[in-house]
Amino acid sequence: MKNIAISENHLYKKVYAKGSKAVCKHIVVYVLTDYHASRLQRENPLKKRINRVGLTVSTRLGKAVVRSRVRRILRAAYQKLETERNIKKGKLIVITARDSATQAKSTDIYADLLFAAKKLSLFDEAPFKKTKESDRSGSTEKTNG
Repeated sequence: MKNIAISENHLYKKVYAKGSKAVCKHIVVYVLTDYHASRLQRENPLKKRINRVGLTVSTRLGKAVVRSRVRRILRAAYQKLETERNIKKGKLIVITARDSATQAKSTDIYADLLFAAKKLSLFDEAPFKKTKESDRSGSTEKTNG
């Protein structure tokens, strides 16, 4: 499912001021509880809670091509984290790129995002739902009957 971006400037300011943060080598991650999550859940066609994600890449990192590349890597790393792990929903998450992010590989960004998620306790304790493909490939039990 496609992420909903944070588009209002006041939400960025609120997350920066009141949110928890985790500083890594390539990124800084800010997290705050989204108080409008229940409204967004009602408006969502699937009736699921979602996270709103904002990406910040400053102009001091480079020209437009460099900034777009960093944004693309950040977006892909978050998407991978969300599909592989069970992340708590109903949060405002802002991911800010640092200067070293321009030279970083996508695996470095993903590792930093994973570390920040653990530090900010973004992982849900409930077991992750298995998909049908993982049930078929990962099942080694034999049934006798």
